[in-house]
Amino acid sequence: MGPALLLGLLLSRAGDLMALPSSDCVVAEQLCLSDSTCNATYRTLENCALAKTRLFSLDHDSRVRCLNAELDLGNSSLLHCKCHRRMKRQEHCLRIFWTVHSSMTDGYFNLETSPYENPANEEHWKTDYNKLAALVSGSQLAGDATNPCLRATDVCNLSKKCFRLRTDYASICTKGAGSEDVCDRRKCHRGLRNFFEKVPEDFTKRILFCPCQDEFCGERRRKTIVPDCSFQYNTKPNCLWLLDSCLEDHICKSRLADFQQNCQPVDMSPDGCSLHNHAACLQAYMGMIGTPMTPNYVSNSSVEVSLWCTCENSGNQKEKCDQILGMFESNKCLENTIWSQMHLKQTALERQEDLLYSSSLSFQGDSASTSLSSAMSQVAEGKTQRDSSKQSSMPMASSVYSGAATSWPSLALFLPLLLSPH
Repeated sequence: MGPALLLGLLLSRAGDLMALPSSDCVVAEQLCLSDSTCNATYRTLENCALAKTRLFSLDHDSRVRCLNAELDLGNSSLLHCKCHRRMKRQEHCLRIFWTVHSSMTDGYFNLETSPYENPANEEHWKTDYNKLAALVSGSQLAGDATNPCLRATDVCNLSKKCFRLRTDYASICTKGAGSEDVCDRRKCHRGLRNFFEKVPEDFTKRILFCPCQDEFCGERRRKTIVPDCSFQYNTKPNCLWLLDSCLEDHICKSRLADFQQNCQPVDMSPDGCSLHNHAACLQAYMGMIGTPMTPNYVSNSSVEVSLWCTCENSGNQKEKCDQILGMFESNKCLENTIWSQMHLKQTALERQEDLLYSSSLSFQGDSASTSLSSAMSQVAEGKTQRDSSKQSSMPMASSVYSGAATSWPSLALFLPLLLSPH
């Protein structure tokens, strides 16, 4: 055993391994397996996790043995390890995490601890997005200036990695799209995950969250993930089935835990999020794309998102099913995060003014919403009623097309669009 490895094991037993630079679960597993005591405990946890994966019912003694094994790892680096979103052995790392934390998978709402490293601690990507965007703006590639989704795609096409990975998943997902007999959903999902993991967010978030003023742009945005293959089934499955499919997959379960942690809504929070971090929520949402629980926009004229599932015929689990669907359909944190991303020019001060003006605008919100909706031809019939029902619980607008909760500084952003000739 080398000196460095021995030192690591000693620190682990003392509970001080968190002081080491790496908290990688793959590294932590190697340290544990080299120690006979830790190795035996870890093997017990592997058997516990395997039993749960195969849906075996553990007796009382087995459950106690599994819980004690997890407690025995209290001073091991395994109990505190994390995985990185862009690491090469990500699936193996996630399997280690859920082996150690198998007791966290007993219930749906216990998946609130993300196996992923805090985004703030990960290395920030240096990209040439602004340089490429300037090239697009100054050339004939800019095309229709009123279609930001098209512009974002043009910028992506100038980046070798963005163009290659976008072309890869588009090719896989469009082959037999709309036909469950031909569409290879698993390969399509893998291609989407590669795109959103390996392409810098400067590109991906502008493609997925481009702010549209017409349905042509909205259609392009909705079809970004090739929903006929990646999102929709011929018939909507039950959301409980969708959740079960997710929990059986280490990647999906991990992305769901990350989404729950970073997009957790809180009614009393000004931004609607418990962690007050829109960037982390946005990253967590994009992480769900390419999993069995892939979300998408509900229509070409809305920024509302949902899962492709239903809660009909859920029996006595109807409440749980509604909660699953509500993670996306009525999540104030997620709504505000998407809305904020689609208003890239809005400053922090203007967002603060939105909150100050919200009460004074309540009596004239209907007229503001009506004028915006008419001028931009965006809100589908019936959506205004749904939006107005949410206003009491939403400190900010849930859609870029809703004006009832938008301050006058925000409305000023749209004046050039309203006054420009068609």
